[in-house]
Amino acid sequence: MPPKILIVGACGQIGSELTLALRDLYGQDSVVASDIRPSSSKALSEGPFELLDASNYTNFLDVVTKHQIEEVYMMAAMLSGTAEKFPEKAWELNMSSLFNVLNLGKEKWIKKIFWPSSIAVFGPTTPKTNTPQQTIMEPVTVYGISKQAGERWCAYYHKRYGVDVRSIRYPGLISYKTPPGGGTTDYAIEIFHEAIKQDTYTSFLSSETALPMMYMDDAIHATISIMTAATEAIKVRSSYNLAGVSFTPAELSAELQKHFPDFKMNYEADFRQEIADSWPNSIDDTQAQLDWGWKHDFDLKMIVKEMLDGVKSMEKVSD
Repeated sequence: MPPKILIVGACGQIGSELTLALRDLYGQDSVVASDIRPSSSKALSEGPFELLDASNYTNFLDVVTKHQIEEVYMMAAMLSGTAEKFPEKAWELNMSSLFNVLNLGKEKWIKKIFWPSSIAVFGPTTPKTNTPQQTIMEPVTVYGISKQAGERWCAYYHKRYGVDVRSIRYPGLISYKTPPGGGTTDYAIEIFHEAIKQDTYTSFLSSETALPMMYMDDAIHATISIMTAATEAIKVRSSYNLAGVSFTPAELSAELQKHFPDFKMNYEADFRQEIADSWPNSIDDTQAQLDWGWKHDFDLKMIVKEMLDGVKSMEKVSD
């Protein structure tokens, strides 16, 4: 029998694609999508959907017991760029939702939890190149602080209460299927839409800002892989480093120009530049490779091709 799964934050950038991937794997009825707002997605509505405020424990428990949920993917969060505008609100959402799902695990209402961390846990004192699994973490953003604290709580609940919680530190994620969600790496999504529309884009990060990035298909694959790995294989109960490919806005622009020779990139750094400057340039994910066989598939060239094909197809649908 497939597990009964709940996706919290199913309308978000990762949650929407993760829900569909898990339904393909386990069947429509086995995966319950949920979000604080109704879904406008026809695909999500083809399976069970619940309105859920992840910061409300009673609401959370009601949905879990109604559907006899065994596994929860806790994807609801306020991302880095947006969180800097609403710091207290971001902290409350990101932490209360985590405590609620951890307590559901502690009280044995659910068996397994996925909670996403981020490269935002690192800071300006972290080694920037091939950032190791265990290193200095002094985040300077609300999002990063909440993720670092969350990692420690995940490790604590596993050690103290035996909660089977699993986590990966996502790099910047790239997808054409859902709009950007207020993150510092959103330029790498916006650029494709603007390249097709008007052959120009103004990046809010400087030309040489190298950041770890990943195509969404790789991120979904990693998420499902860590959750389906044997319990004894998961040696890290805070969060695993995860790497895809690192590149700068200038390098992404150069790859785009192979498809659009007239494309021009402009640069006007905003408040997100300071956030990006505090993050690593590249990530060492050897631990994930060794423990549960992680390996990414998409390099920069493949990402650009997939994004252009996907954005063009979506533009045609909307016309």
